[in-house]
Amino acid sequence: MASNPSRISLTRYLVEQQRNSAHGDDDTRGLIPAQLRLLLEVVARACKGISQAVNKGALGGILGSAESENVQGEVQKKLDIIANEVLIEANEWGGNLAAMASEEMDTIHLIPGRYPQGEYLLLFDPLDGSSNIDVNVSIGTIFSVLKKPEDHPGVHEGDFLQAGTQQVAAGYCLYGPQTTLVLTVGAGVAMFTLDREQGSFVLTQEDVQIPADTKEFAINMSNMRHWDAPVKRYIDECLAGKDGPRGKDFNMRWIASMVSDVHRILTRGGIFMYPWDKREPHKAGKLRLMYEANPMSWLIEQAGGASTDGRQRILDIQPSQLHQRVAVVLGSKNEVERVTQYHREAQAPAANA
Repeated sequence: MASNPSRISLTRYLVEQQRNSAHGDDDTRGLIPAQLRLLLEVVARACKGISQAVNKGALGGILGSAESENVQGEVQKKLDIIANEVLIEANEWGGNLAAMASEEMDTIHLIPGRYPQGEYLLLFDPLDGSSNIDVNVSIGTIFSVLKKPEDHPGVHEGDFLQAGTQQVAAGYCLYGPQTTLVLTVGAGVAMFTLDREQGSFVLTQEDVQIPADTKEFAINMSNMRHWDAPVKRYIDECLAGKDGPRGKDFNMRWIASMVSDVHRILTRGGIFMYPWDKREPHKAGKLRLMYEANPMSWLIEQAGGASTDGRQRILDIQPSQLHQRVAVVLGSKNEVERVTQYHREAQAPAANA
């Protein structure tokens, strides 16, 4: 992972990406037009506002439950609602968006007619890991940007149902000891740290790369009895350590905040698993494809890792619902490929029966 000692701001980084686009550099992916650059700057500013609210904690009176539920039937925290409102209010008026969608809202949020309409669609999980808010553990905002289809006027929910391969930008902002913005526009992964004195995000790492091999796994072990056989096989091998078939000792890490677990993997490698299990067999998984799995999968792939649902590449999944759920296995490439192979091997006898 290359570090960059010079103080390059997020704005400068995005402007340079935009210039590459203007020069038509065919060797650089994810080159961005001006409207996308402006959109990402607005999202970053909104994340700074959310960071300030998170940092105030009990002093700001924002801890605890809001005594309401979101579309997923999950109890909302006060900060869930605050973060959602901050993102909507920051992005409504800029003229960069046609519509937004949030994990906390039933359906899409159209840009009010009094504001100019843009050509992009923004999806976000305003506060991932919100169960950790009250215990002062790192949480974050996840976002994904799509291009609005041009084959019809207006915006419909179906316009958001694009495969992850169609994303034009994705990232997250981690609210931890430092506030860190992690971003891809298809040209690798860059990390920015919020300089609170200057009030700006500064590039601190670029060309982030995940080691292909690892000795760390992240999974909720309390669900072991509900796992499918391929998942149990993989974890059993990890737990067997150097005396087992893997020939090395593994460490387990689990923060119960996807954004925090993924940040650790981007920083030093590892594998994150939130698999399908037998508790709710009719659901494909727990995490949301559009708000969590797609943006995180693209970041992981851009950093040299891999991401599947245990059987296929997540970015290739064609969504059918705005709040669609999916199983997730992502991180260090060789470990993800091993878990995926175990699922395929388990599936093969059934297919031949």
